[in-house]
Amino acid sequence: MTDDLAIIIVSTNEARWLTPCLQTIFDHAGEIELDVVVADNESTDGTRELVEREFPRARVVTCENRGFAHANNRGLMTTDARYVLFLNPDTEILSGTLEELVRAMDERPEVGLAGARQVTADGQLFPTIRRFPNALRLLGDALGAERLPHRPGWLGERELDLARYDEEVACDWTSGSFLFTRREALESAGYLDERFFIYSEETDLCLRIKRAGWEVRHLPAMTILHHAEKAGINPKMTAQDVFTRLQYAGKNYSPVHRGLNFSVLALRYLTRAVPLGANGAARSAASRRALRILFGLDAPPFGEPPRQAVAPHSPSATPQAELRRVSSARR
Repeated sequence: MTDDLAIIIVSTNEARWLTPCLQTIFDHAGEIELDVVVADNESTDGTRELVEREFPRARVVTCENRGFAHANNRGLMTTDARYVLFLNPDTEILSGTLEELVRAMDERPEVGLAGARQVTADGQLFPTIRRFPNALRLLGDALGAERLPHRPGWLGERELDLARYDEEVACDWTSGSFLFTRREALESAGYLDERFFIYSEETDLCLRIKRAGWEVRHLPAMTILHHAEKAGINPKMTAQDVFTRLQYAGKNYSPVHRGLNFSVLALRYLTRAVPLGANGAARSAASRRALRILFGLDAPPFGEPPRQAVAPHSPSATPQAELRRVSSARR
């Protein structure tokens, strides 16, 4: 029998988050057929042992650490559920059930992907309704337009009208920490592009899903806790964000748009390279690292990406040897 929902959780030494994450999944499952997969991304912190010891209803797929997209795809390739939830390990379900989300998607056959309400550890709403990035929106963010009252949507990516998060809202893309996806949408648009090691893969996926004719929506039926800013300002991850923005632009923008995007990125990090205000030193260090990536002075933070998208569009397109290798990891 085909499962209703498969949940893919990538753990790269994230065992400390998995207990509350997995416990709340099973507590909020409802009456559905559920397949929970932890993609163990070469962890050395006992991820597999913890899952097998504490959560026998889940299973572990071991994969090489080639990034977030690669691990999610390897978990996905071992499932056959009607819906797939790509979920961060540093999350906990606070309200709503997965059964309710499955029912909501069944009632909305035009929706290919949906997000949920997210709050941070201090109870603040985390903005996850996003507009596709472009040079103008990036310029608005670089100039601090988010601080303007009634900021127009064309001057920023994030939806900051917090009242909208209590409503069902159509959007361009939503945070990769919670991507509730219809399998048919994944099959028609393609899996996560593994050239993105981490960051921008969810933006690219949502773009392809919309181009394939599906809608992307925010559904407030579920609220999750997401430890979204647990690491603070991290120069390596800031540099990775810049690198993937260049990748996304190279894949999806015209040559002129790519040039504008590059110029705005340079402006953004040049203005932040001066250590001013709270966290000024950390922000300055991260900005300098980003600029070195932008101008090609440093190698990509996680190494050079594959030259071609290696993610299959569907399991039927997967080389048989690879599919057998991944499938053999099922417990």
